[in-house]
Amino acid sequence: MGEGAQVTKGDAGTGYEVFHTDCPARDVVDHVTSKWGIWVLIALRSNDFRFYELRDTIQGISEKMLAQTLRALVQDGLVWREVEPTTPPQVTYGLTEFGQHLGEPLTDLFDRITERLSRSSTT
Repeated sequence: MGEGAQVTKGDAGTGYEVFHTDCPARDVVDHVTSKWGIWVLIALRSNDFRFYELRDTIQGISEKMLAQTLRALVQDGLVWREVEPTTPPQVTYGLTEFGQHLGEPLTDLFDRITERLSRSSTT
């Protein structure tokens, strides 16, 4: 790859240069696999939540980290955000089609881990 060709969508089938630091796909992967990103995606796979419901569902996450994580996932197109014009505003979050698609293997990974832990704790 020549100089200056740091981020390329490439021809059909080439894809992104995911190992390059300037690749936009890296940001999405970083957000999805962040400490809290994976938990937000897994939680939203089963239900849409308001902000505080989501915070209560994901034990240990602070409001600040939840807000930052949701902001990144909304910007990446993985999570949608709906604001109801009430006082105070009620904000609901859910997964976009893209978020559902990425959430499937994450849920599968989580299920495999918990299944393995369950088996090893009984032996």
